[in-house]
Amino acid sequence: MTEFITVGEIATMMNVSSNDIISTCMTLGIMVTMNQRLDAETLTVVADEFGYDVDFVTAEIEEAIKEKDEDDPENLEIRPPIVTIMGHVDHGKTSLLDYIRKENVVAGESGGITQHIGAYIVNLKSGKKITFLDTPGHEAFTAMRARGTQLTDIVVIVIAADDDIQPQTKEAISHAQAAGVPIIIAINKIDRDVSNPEKIKEKLSGMNLLVEDWGGNIQSQDISALKGVGIEELLEKILLEAELLELKANPNKLSTGSVIEARLDKGKGYISTLLVQSGTLKIGDYVLAGKYSGKVKALYDERGNQINEAPPSTPVAVLGLDGAPQAGDKFNVFSDEKEAKTIASKRTQLVREQSVRTQKQLTLDEIGRRIAIGDFKELNIILKGDVDGSVEALSDSFQKLSSDEIQINIVHKAVGAITESDVLLASASEAIIVGFNVRPTGNARIISEKEEVDIRNYSIIYDAINDLKDAIEGMLSPEVKEEITGQAEIRETFKISKIGTIAGCMVTSGKVFRKSNVRLVRDGIVILTTTLSSLKRFQDDVKEVSKGYDCGLQLKNYNDIKIGDNLEFFTELQVKKTVSN
Repeated sequence: MTEFITVGEIATMMNVSSNDIISTCMTLGIMVTMNQRLDAETLTVVADEFGYDVDFVTAEIEEAIKEKDEDDPENLEIRPPIVTIMGHVDHGKTSLLDYIRKENVVAGESGGITQHIGAYIVNLKSGKKITFLDTPGHEAFTAMRARGTQLTDIVVIVIAADDDIQPQTKEAISHAQAAGVPIIIAINKIDRDVSNPEKIKEKLSGMNLLVEDWGGNIQSQDISALKGVGIEELLEKILLEAELLELKANPNKLSTGSVIEARLDKGKGYISTLLVQSGTLKIGDYVLAGKYSGKVKALYDERGNQINEAPPSTPVAVLGLDGAPQAGDKFNVFSDEKEAKTIASKRTQLVREQSVRTQKQLTLDEIGRRIAIGDFKELNIILKGDVDGSVEALSDSFQKLSSDEIQINIVHKAVGAITESDVLLASASEAIIVGFNVRPTGNARIISEKEEVDIRNYSIIYDAINDLKDAIEGMLSPEVKEEITGQAEIRETFKISKIGTIAGCMVTSGKVFRKSNVRLVRDGIVILTTTLSSLKRFQDDVKEVSKGYDCGLQLKNYNDIKIGDNLEFFTELQVKKTVSN
């Protein structure tokens, strides 16, 4: 088997039930769930309990990556700390990072929730640097840790002083503790009248987390991300913690590190965000990441500026890999391109073999379960997203919604727009398609209507999770249903001073209404959802424009439009949900 397979997969391979595995783990003092990934040590112990020996086939491949001798202390240099910001939704994680970076990144996020894992390096006035990871929640953090990737040196837990310690915050703390990462508590929103930082510290003490003010060894700082109060002190405490950890790396060797996220850009190809943890990544290097490889064609920093190299603790967008590796995959640089491609090929074959072994037996096992339970139901999902971090977070969250009565199966998941083949696969497997910040391309929507395949589109992770959860529990509130009224293609752009950018469009289907909602779609990826500021035919304001006619329009508060972009116009209708839909 491969390392980090789930409880359900090892149960299938040993022909026992998942409950037997879970019960055995409990007797060993290990708490697991059916969809939880297990490390090599746990898999070996569990298999031994059932009389099996384990052969980890990945070991042969990993040995092909020649490990260098430990770095000579003389070659080690101090590197910036890598800090992950975690906490409950709306407690101020992104606002804190926004203030530190001194630029407004909050407004661009749907619902105020950070959608993708972002990595940013911040230059402080003292000349020192800190690398921040901004996660979409603890799910992606857990997925990375499950693959054996230690990304972060320090975790900052953000808690609102005017709220309680929420379950998500407790879970974030648990994950940080399980990873053995030092914690710093940032108590936010102290500028509010109802804030009570001491209450938060008291609650933390009840969780055996004593901050320094209460005689413990956990650093904490009262802050206001909105007004900037306490931010400098928080940064000083991060640097102090980093000094205690003595973080060092050798920049003068072939680079290694981890994948933060990956996405497909139709114009450039696959773009992978990598975090360099050792060595220096340079243009022209041969990189192996997961089961993908390639020569580095270009490097970009977090602001999109092209750079020539990336030293340790630097997040960098890489152009040149032949696919989108998973968040949490390790990457290595090779001096020989052939060696990188050979290992990538072996890994691809290994993943394929593992999938076939578990899938065939899983199908037979599920048939037995259906017969035994009688009323067993399953929901098949095809999951597509714009970046791998979101796909992984949603995949893990969906599978955790499985119960004894309903099984959630992720039939297929990938980065990119929803294609015709996705729709045909959904039709064959009786699956629904969940798209996150992506849209159907080509004839995919037409085929979905013909095949009666349900495509659900989301831009907020928690909306997708909650919608599926409500559907499973049968608590179906009225559904906001979209009705596509028309589509248009941008064929010209005109920049007018004091007004903005006007799009010269051709309506390609349906009708364009002045009061409709509109989606800006570029290469199948949703760039923006907004409304119109104006709609004109020649010099006249109009309420609507039909298919086959030209028009001029302006998107509200947005000017970064390009020739070839597509506009999708829609209205929202409230429809009462039924169990069937």
